[in-house]
Amino acid sequence: MGPILLVLLLALIFFGLGFAVEALWWIAVIILIIWLLGFFIRPAGAGGQRGRWYRW
Repeated sequence: MGPILLVLLLALIFFGLGFAVEALWWIAVIILIIWLLGFFIRPAGAGGQRGRWYRW
């Protein structure tokens, strides 16, 4: 009974990690798209120069 519960517990942990990793991949892709759009859609800076949408 013990080994069966251990295997079930490991399966549940890996199943949960799979969902977490998948969610992190989607978040990373969304952030990358927003970051790339920032290069094309920049607000105008002081003096008519094109500024950066990020601080660094």
